[in-house]
Amino acid sequence: MAPKSLSAFLFPLSPPHNLTYFTPKFLRICTKPSPILCKSQQTPTATTHSSVSIPDPDGTGAAAPSRGDQFLERQKSFEAAKLVMKEVKKSKRREKGKALKFNTAVASCYGCGAPLHTLDPDAPGFVDPDTYELKKRHRQLRTVLCGRCRLLSHGHMITAVGGNGGYSGGKQFVSADELREKLSHLRHEKALIVKLVDVVDFNGSFLARLRDLVGANPIILVVTKVDLLPRDTDLNCVGDWVVEATTKKKLSVLSVHLTSSKSLVGIAGVVSEIQKEKKGRDVYILGSANVGKSAFISALLKTMALRDPAAAAARKYKPIQSAVPGTTLGPIQIDAFLGGGKLYDTPGVHLHHRQAAVVHSEDLPALAPRSRLKGQSFPNSKVASENGMAEKIQCNGLNGFSIFWGGLVRVDILKVLPETCLTFYGPKALQIHVVPTDKADEFYQVI
Repeated sequence: MAPKSLSAFLFPLSPPHNLTYFTPKFLRICTKPSPILCKSQQTPTATTHSSVSIPDPDGTGAAAPSRGDQFLERQKSFEAAKLVMKEVKKSKRREKGKALKFNTAVASCYGCGAPLHTLDPDAPGFVDPDTYELKKRHRQLRTVLCGRCRLLSHGHMITAVGGNGGYSGGKQFVSADELREKLSHLRHEKALIVKLVDVVDFNGSFLARLRDLVGANPIILVVTKVDLLPRDTDLNCVGDWVVEATTKKKLSVLSVHLTSSKSLVGIAGVVSEIQKEKKGRDVYILGSANVGKSAFISALLKTMALRDPAAAAARKYKPIQSAVPGTTLGPIQIDAFLGGGKLYDTPGVHLHHRQAAVVHSEDLPALAPRSRLKGQSFPNSKVASENGMAEKIQCNGLNGFSIFWGGLVRVDILKVLPETCLTFYGPKALQIHVVPTDKADEFYQVI
């Protein structure tokens, strides 16, 4: 039986041969699609009796916003954001202007930053009325030194800061909190911060929570007064210790510099770092009170004057230096950079836990070290022989003795190993006395 052709399978019921039909070139199988109607085009069913139409959800269907509406909505949001940012910038400028009003709206003493006036002769910033009018007429108020600064430059100890962290004795014209508030604008502006720390009192002068004052501005850490360290001190080890201590305090800094304003050690490195990182910004010198900011600025200007004529001119009117804490009472603007940006000396941040806050201002010059520190160790055969205690110290060491460091510090030694030795580093004015503990109270009344 012959196999059937393909057409026999496709068309099992063939029409008669006498009928002609069209044979398609391709086989098509077409199905009629089901119509898809929108809700608005659907005819209501027989069961629908209400003629109330159901609205589309917002943003879909006929309620969807057009591209033009979307563009206008985005523009409104953008304009609102711009308005908010503009108001924020205005508020920042107002805060900065308020903090620096002593340097802009009111002429200030170039020595301490206090606003100049002719009212109270005892207050910082006082100038003789005739001198004030003469300088004002010739527009030379920025070259005026107030009466308090003149006395400070001649060695007088005149305090002006009171409150928490302030100082007793004399009149108190400004509080420590007010001085700190004058630095609050720094967190809202772009600036380069040079933070000073006293190497002799590193932890006490470190200024915790500095970021609350300066925000995210970059910081250069400068350690001052390294010329006071003992002669055999390894500065490399000191630098490593400073970096480690700064890391533990969770403060990120650009660099660390060991300096001496007296011998100019390390000052050139600080100048180079400032020129590298300044980038047109203002530079602020920050630190706790009496850490050596004014002396550092003087050394900085002296080094910069070799290459920058602006710094050479600024040296004529540099901030006053004094041993009394609270010498600087307001931000002092210094035109030290030829290429733009200002240098600012700032009021010291007064800390209530430091020695200067509990010692009378008249005693501070005697307690401030002025030369390399030399240690005094005990037991000391010379001191023991003078007090007639050599035999007792030789047998029991320092057990049962009290050591007086001037009239400031008393150390009662209860129990230590016989070979224990104590070494004291401080100014020569502080005499050391060793007495039996049972006679310490009586001895204290004598000294």
